Amino acid sequence: MLDNTIKERISKKIKKILQFPEKRHFKTVGFFVDEVGQYRIVYRVFKDSKEVRFYFAGDHKDYEKWYKQFF
Repeated sequence: MLDNTIKERISKKIKKILQFPEKRHFKTVGFFVDEVGQYRIVYRVFKDSKEVRFYFAGDHKDYEKWYKQFF
């Protein structure tokens, strides 16, 4: 569970991502990854529908567990 401080920081980062979504690309599985301190946000950009979908937000240890499911 994320504390309120990190939730606020992640929320601010998500707002920035929505403005300029295409950053660091996790090419092997088609996701983008952005960082908030030790936390990671994983999302995909769908240009055709002009949509951004978020799949993960959590600390680096949980992020490693999440992406290992693809390898």
